[in-house]
Amino acid sequence: MSLIPIRPGLPFGTQPERSDAARNRERLLQAARDLVAEHGVDAVTMDMLACRADVGKGTVFRRFGSRAGLMMTLLSDAEAEFQREFIFGPPPLGPGAPPLERLIAFGEARIKYVDEYGELARAAAEHSPQNRHDAPPVVLWHRHIEMLLREAGLDRDPWLLALSLGATLDPERTLHALRSHGVTPERLAASWRELVTRLLKDA
Repeated sequence: MSLIPIRPGLPFGTQPERSDAARNRERLLQAARDLVAEHGVDAVTMDMLACRADVGKGTVFRRFGSRAGLMMTLLSDAEAEFQREFIFGPPPLGPGAPPLERLIAFGEARIKYVDEYGELARAAAEHSPQNRHDAPPVVLWHRHIEMLLREAGLDRDPWLLALSLGATLDPERTLHALRSHGVTPERLAASWRELVTRLLKDA
């Protein structure tokens, strides 16, 4: 299993940008992070970013393509780190722990991720031309859950069960529970732990 970029066509390990282009990109991203922190994800526009970074609006669109592209780029570092943790990191999230422990850790880490970055993920998905369920990172999460189910000895349609489990970690649904119903991340994590433990109890 290998790292999958959050934006198709921009694989990890590509040639680094020229130093001046990289600096300009980071300046734009820092301006975007500041705007998100000050005004919230929904309020940030490409016009605001161009004004804050003191560049033309065309420069912003050439760099990110769209508002969704901007949000995806803001997410990319966090997503790359999350993938590294569950693919290569230490147990129980990474290899080396029993499948049930890894599955519990995956759900807990995903809930924490959504709590921190979910608003960006929602904004990126809203205007993306790609079906969010077919986005490369989502496909990778599903594949990872399915692999752990198989390793745990569950042979009752692990592909579909992985799809069902993944749906419980859907960012929009998780954010709704966190923001609208006041459910704590700890309570969501406990629910996930009970769900997967019961599922694999008789596997």
